[in-house]
Amino acid sequence: MVLRREPTARQLRLGLELRRLREAAGLAVREAAALLGVSGPAISQIESGVAGVGEQRLRRLASHYACTDHEFIDALVAMATERTHGWWEEYEGLLPTSFLDLAELEHHARLLREVSVLYVPGLLQTEDYARAVFSARVPELTQEELDVRVSHRMRRQQHAQTYETVIHEAALRIRVSDRAASRNQLQQLLELSESDHVTVRVIPFDLDDFARASSTMTHVCGPLPKLDTVLRDTLHGSAFIDSEAQLNAYRTSFRKVEAASLDPSRSRDFINRLAKEL
Repeated sequence: MVLRREPTARQLRLGLELRRLREAAGLAVREAAALLGVSGPAISQIESGVAGVGEQRLRRLASHYACTDHEFIDALVAMATERTHGWWEEYEGLLPTSFLDLAELEHHARLLREVSVLYVPGLLQTEDYARAVFSARVPELTQEELDVRVSHRMRRQQHAQTYETVIHEAALRIRVSDRAASRNQLQQLLELSESDHVTVRVIPFDLDDFARASSTMTHVCGPLPKLDTVLRDTLHGSAFIDSEAQLNAYRTSFRKVEAASLDPSRSRDFINRLAKEL
């Protein structure tokens, strides 16, 4: 069994789901190991994402755990056996692992949903806008680090799945750079909002009694709802959230934010007015 130096977020999630199945079945690690004919540490390594697991062993584990959700088991098998060597691997060692993990999750997502308050979402940013955002980072990035991050963000845009976003007016009005960069960014938003796979909604300042768009979130919808992930940026880095209770809370939050926002047509009109003001 080859051990991984640093499991990806997707590999960690697979291990976590297998641990949840084992615990739901009321089995200890040593009991699961005995059923599979392996050592206890082998089960622990699989559940921690440090070691992989083949399809046959995974299905045997699911059977021992009395999991009858065949669609869920098939999704776990896909996570375990897909040997995707994605474009993001080119950035290994150049960027924090959370950047690579997000790109991998996006690659496998069936839908991406995002709420953005202070900045235009990364998947919709122009290169100049992205460069200005990264340039404002503290501590400051070197020119090489800045170029790599901008390059990675532009590559993410080439591979984006179906995407829905709700953007607060604040993010549209804040000038991260100069007037020309802001105008170009709004024009790009208008162009992308016409795409079949992109839906853009806006929350205006003058919406009464609304406090739900107070935080940014990225909702990566997996092959099944129980395999969704929510990404939150914190002062200490990116947090990947996957507990069912928290996922349900964020789903509810997104629905409420979406319901309160302008519809796509009115949102385009709103963005167009802002662009003309510049």
